Amino acid sequence: MEAIDWNWDNIDVFKALFSLTLGVILGLEREMKDKAAGLRTITIISLGSTLFTIMSYKIGLVTGTETTRIASYIVSGIGFLGAGVIFKDEASINGLTTASIIWVAAAIGMSIGFGQYASALIFFGATFLIIHAGNWVNKTLPSPTTHRTLEVKFDKKLNIQEELLNQIRDISENSYIKHQIKEDEMVILFIEIKIKTKNQKQLVDYLLQNDNLKYFKF
Repeated sequence: MEAIDWNWDNIDVFKALFSLTLGVILGLEREMKDKAAGLRTITIISLGSTLFTIMSYKIGLVTGTETTRIASYIVSGIGFLGAGVIFKDEASINGLTTASIIWVAAAIGMSIGFGQYASALIFFGATFLIIHAGNWVNKTLPSPTTHRTLEVKFDKKLNIQEELLNQIRDISENSYIKHQIKEDEMVILFIEIKIKTKNQKQLVDYLLQNDNLKYFKF
């Protein structure tokens, strides 16, 4: 079997630098938003995917086997990293965007490894555009309804729970008590709410004007 030439030529160096550059830019965007996977993680994923792809291609050419054999495992292996940044916080799920960026960073790294620079640049630009345009769309075109968890705290001697729930039901589309805590003389309710976006201010105003509430978080 012919020995594998492990010497890097200029094109391999270019691939590494190109992958590094795109990985750093994507990683900085996550780092600036203080996400679990930031600059170092995204950059290393991009570089690692590029290196695996280069090695897969070189080994395949020398041995006569499929040149994508090693690189194909990146697709499944990167899923474990993505799953590690997804977590559930009360009623919401966080980390999906970061997990998606991990996934696309690996794809961009693989594209560079196979020498598809135009494809890597196009999809990098599209990803960056979606990240920022998505925030604008969410602020400009809010969804008709949203799911939120309302936390309220009040003195249990006041016996206002039924009245409070009725008022919330009148304003919201749907609501139910998700969790309840009795703490000394206080009651803490965690209420799952489905509410129209336009009615959120009405609910907050009601909560602010309710002098019986010691605390609320919405």
